Amino acid sequence: MTISTTARGQETRDAMTIVIAGGIVLALSFGIRLVFGGIVEPVSRDLFGGRIEVFSLAIAIQNLVWGLAQPAFGAIADRWGDRLALWLGLGCYALGLAICVTGSTPLAQHIGAGLLVGMGISGTAFGIVLTVVGRAAPPEKRSAYLGLTSALGSVGQVILPLAVSQLIELFDWRIVMTIVACMLAFMAICIPRLQTAAQLSAETPTVPLTRTLRHALRQPSYLLLSLGFFVCGFHLAFITAHLPNYVEYFCVGTAMSPEELRAFGLQALAVVGLANIAGTLLASRLGTIFPKPYVLAAIYGLRSIVLVLFISQPPTPLSVMIFAMAMGILWLSTVPLTSALVLTMFGPRAMGTLFGLVFLSHQLGGFAGVWIGGAYFDSFGDYDAIWYASILLGVLAAGLHLGVSELDLRPGAARQYS
Repeated sequence: MTISTTARGQETRDAMTIVIAGGIVLALSFGIRLVFGGIVEPVSRDLFGGRIEVFSLAIAIQNLVWGLAQPAFGAIADRWGDRLALWLGLGCYALGLAICVTGSTPLAQHIGAGLLVGMGISGTAFGIVLTVVGRAAPPEKRSAYLGLTSALGSVGQVILPLAVSQLIELFDWRIVMTIVACMLAFMAICIPRLQTAAQLSAETPTVPLTRTLRHALRQPSYLLLSLGFFVCGFHLAFITAHLPNYVEYFCVGTAMSPEELRAFGLQALAVVGLANIAGTLLASRLGTIFPKPYVLAAIYGLRSIVLVLFISQPPTPLSVMIFAMAMGILWLSTVPLTSALVLTMFGPRAMGTLFGLVFLSHQLGGFAGVWIGGAYFDSFGDYDAIWYASILLGVLAAGLHLGVSELDLRPGAARQYS
């Protein structure tokens, strides 16, 4: 009994080490990504004559590549190990930031801030880190551990936008991004501590990856979950990339300068990250009480309500902060629930690939949100149609998740709710 208790205690400590290290990697990966929204205006003014569409396209490419590369990084993690995928992602991230800082042409920004940073995020963000955590966590604690890791990752959304909002007022954007790039050193310290549990649960028999993939693509619940995640990506990427610009041009009832308003928009993104910590933990807890698809449907429905209330009046500093707080609670709370559903449906062995495909849908939505948002603003001078589209997409996603079943969908598995 003592040995068994000691072994369980060691497993818990090992899993918590992975949770903490994974949370730090997520905080850096996702936090650095957020700062691109804060440099859209200075980069566009400095390099592209003030038109934001060029750098918006770079961020859109970043989101698209993040999604397109995610199944590949997931397959690398499934076949050759999670840490290899993480190191490759870190290398791409560092190189992409270096090209972003030194590049002066649209092609350079599309390759650096777009292609390479997108690949870097693929190898260091949710798709890989949550796969490691999901494999290491005991089945009965997976949802809680996934939620905790996601919540820790949200700390980066608080710290980095706040830091950049101050630095961008003092230094050139190139200096700011160089400082941000140096923070990747902390990611390199954490990656060695992210290792998959020594053995996968005996509950999952060895099944060829291609067979598992073909089986998953025939399951309506898996497809509906993927379609719903497209909407999540659209919401998050559009708001992340364009909220600072929206605040700068349309916020009323304030004497702040345009530069101060842009910094205020970055601070609002930090509030989103702060509120997301509580929202993610709350959603993970609710997912253990109620069916996860119903919790996800509620999250998307509430997003649409928040968006309606926000755009019903001209934005003010107060309404922006209230919006940031409310949207933050609903922000990444979808991620642990969605990843937990993939685990429930197909087990941990092919988690990297299958969650990678779901996340591809998320990033296709992100690409659409960022690029269409920038192109629409350049053409019409506002974001009205994009806000309305976001509302309708939220309602659609809520309906889609009502059709998702929380079942074990592996061949031969008993069809029981987990």
